[in-house]
Amino acid sequence: MRKHSNANLVQHIVRDFEARLLGGQWKPGLRLPSERELAEQLSVSRGTVREALQRLAARGLLVSRQGSGVFVTDALQAGFISPWRQLMTAHPELRGDMLEFRRVLEGAAAYFAALRAEARDLAQLAEILQRLRDARAADARPAEAQADAQFHEAIAHASHNTMFHHLHNSVITLLREHIALNNAGLRAGSDAGVAECLLAQHESIHGAIAAGDADAARAAMWSHIDYVQAQLERRATGTPAD
Repeated sequence: MRKHSNANLVQHIVRDFEARLLGGQWKPGLRLPSERELAEQLSVSRGTVREALQRLAARGLLVSRQGSGVFVTDALQAGFISPWRQLMTAHPELRGDMLEFRRVLEGAAAYFAALRAEARDLAQLAEILQRLRDARAADARPAEAQADAQFHEAIAHASHNTMFHHLHNSVITLLREHIALNNAGLRAGSDAGVAECLLAQHESIHGAIAAGDADAARAAMWSHIDYVQAQLERRATGTPAD
């Protein structure tokens, strides 16, 4: 292992442990190897391992049980908000995985919403879209992110597919965190037109669903997700806007 300052070394070990949590090597309920065993595996001191474990425990990802050891919690499954937001911030590659997942789930949800949405579903979508417009006009970014997430949630409801609804609800907090992070990333700096493009994409999705055009609704959702991914990749690489 390369030499690091102590602070950097601890952070390096934290990232290693995070990768084990994310990759499923450390599953909820697992009792971790002892500090000595982990230190030997990583060729670092027990003190460095202890500090890394304490940082993860402070975030609710691990728990120490007196006389029993250190165990993995179910925080990534049961409590998405804080741990997932921190992990997505620290591991930007997760955003790409989430966008792939959202493209599949939300494209299908938009397709079936266009086929099955009832009058009350359409009224709810229209009301949320108006709140999104109002927030955009006022540059009220937290309200904009909230309305954005609610818009996508309402589409899942409007699909009238129990599995889409259940799956979306199972990860809704994570999806909201993802949308909020994406909005913050896309709005950092101030590329002219990005916010307007995002709003126009939501208008297109809503219009296709309201018109009952399933293919157009799915295509509009795909276009939206693809735009977000392209913009985030552009920012990550420092590529200038067209």
